[in-house]
Amino acid sequence: MKTFSIISLGCPRNLVDSEIMAGSLKKAGFSYMKTEGNTDLCIVNTCAFTSSAREESVDAILEIGRLKKQGKIKCLVIAGCLPQFYKGKLLAELPEADLVIGTSDFPDIARLVVKCGHGKRRLEVSSPLNYIYDDSSPRLFLTPKHYRYIKISEGCSNYCSYCVISRLRGRFRSRKITSIVREVKNLSSGGHLREINIIGQDTTLFGIDQYGKPALPYLLANLCAIEKGPRWIRILYTHPAHYTDELIDVIRSQDRICKYLDLPVQHISDKILKRMNRKTRKSDIINLIHKLRRKIPGISLRTSLIVGFPGESDKDFKELTDFVRQTRFEKLGVFTYSREATSPAYKFKGHIPESVKKQRFDAIMRLQQAISLDINKSLVGKTIDVLIDEKVAGEETSFIGRTEGDAPDIDGVVYVSGNNLKAGEFYKVKVTDAMEYDLVGKAL
Repeated sequence: MKTFSIISLGCPRNLVDSEIMAGSLKKAGFSYMKTEGNTDLCIVNTCAFTSSAREESVDAILEIGRLKKQGKIKCLVIAGCLPQFYKGKLLAELPEADLVIGTSDFPDIARLVVKCGHGKRRLEVSSPLNYIYDDSSPRLFLTPKHYRYIKISEGCSNYCSYCVISRLRGRFRSRKITSIVREVKNLSSGGHLREINIIGQDTTLFGIDQYGKPALPYLLANLCAIEKGPRWIRILYTHPAHYTDELIDVIRSQDRICKYLDLPVQHISDKILKRMNRKTRKSDIINLIHKLRRKIPGISLRTSLIVGFPGESDKDFKELTDFVRQTRFEKLGVFTYSREATSPAYKFKGHIPESVKKQRFDAIMRLQQAISLDINKSLVGKTIDVLIDEKVAGEETSFIGRTEGDAPDIDGVVYVSGNNLKAGEFYKVKVTDAMEYDLVGKAL
C-alpha cells in the first residue's frame, strides 16, 4: 500500500489527531490523497460524543465500505472515539473494516497498517488512554497554512454527568509549556502562520497536572513572546469554573491574544448546573461574564448550551431563555441533550421527550438569531480587520474571511469584495451589509 486518504469527523481536537496519523503515515512512505476514492488506505477518524455523532461516523464507514467493495479502496481503518466507545466490538459489527484503533494508538498507525496488510489480517487494538502528542510528533496539516490548531491537553477529569469524554480520552493530562512553544516557533518559521487556535478538553485547566496549578496564563505569555509569531492567538474550550484573574489580565494585556473567548456554560439554572456536575453556579457565571466584559472591552463571547437535560422544567428553560436574552452572547450554539448509556445522567429521572427538546432548541436558536443579527447590524459602516481564508471559486473579486471574533469552521464569516486579495493576509474591510451570522464588506 502506497497511498492514503482520511476522513476527519467531529471537532478540531479530532482534526489534530487526524494530522498526527497522516504525518505518521507520510513519514513511513505513504502519499496523502485528498479524495477518498482510488487510494490504497482510507482512515475514518470518528466522533462518538453523542448518538448523532456516532450515526454520522457509522454512515461514513459504510460509505467507504461500499468503495472498498467496488475495488476503489484496499484497506479501511476505523480510528478514534468510536472504537473507544464500542471497545472490542467494531470488527464483528463492521466487517468492512480491516483495522480498528483507539484514541491512544494514533502514533502507531503505520506499523499497525503494515502488520494488518490489506485483506490478509484484521486487527482491533486499544492502548491505555495516556497518549498525548508533542512537538516532535510527525504531523501533516489539513488546514490552510495560515492557521493551525494547537492541542495543549488531552482527556478530561471534570466528569460532567452528561459526558463520556473520560471514557473516550482518559484522564486530563497536559503537555509541557516548552514543547508547545517549540511547536509554535517551528510553525512560525515559514512566515505563513497568522493564527493559532488553542484547544483541549478544558484549556483553562491546562498545566494543573504538570505544574501544580493552572498554567494557561504562563503559556500564553510565552507564546506572545515568540518573535515573528502568529498575530492571532485564539483560546477555545474554556471552562467557566476555572478562570483566574491572572488569565483575564493576560488576555486583556496581550495584543496577540484574540479578544474572543469560547465559554461553554451549558445552562444557567442552579438546579440543572448541579445535576450536570458543572461545578459552578448561576451567580458565578454571570459575575464572570460581567468581569470579562468590563476588563476586556470589545470582547466577543461564544457559548454553548444544552436544552432538554433530565429534570429541566419549563421554569428552568425560561430562566435559560431570559439569561440568553439579557446576556446577548456574540456567538451561541445549542445542543439537545443526548442520553448516553455510560454517563451518570443516563439513570437520572425526568427525561424530556424529544419533541420538547426540539421545541426548546428552536426557541433558543430563534432568540439568538435575532440577537446575532442585531449585533452584526451595529457593525455596518464600520471598518474591521479581516483575515482572508479563501477565494470564492469562480469569482475574481470575491473572498471569504474572518474577524478576530470568528473561529474557523465554527463561527460566521465575512464575504469580502476586493482586487488581488490573498489568503492568509489581513485587510481593512468596510462592512456594507449584515446577516444573522455573517457580514458583507469591501476591502479598502
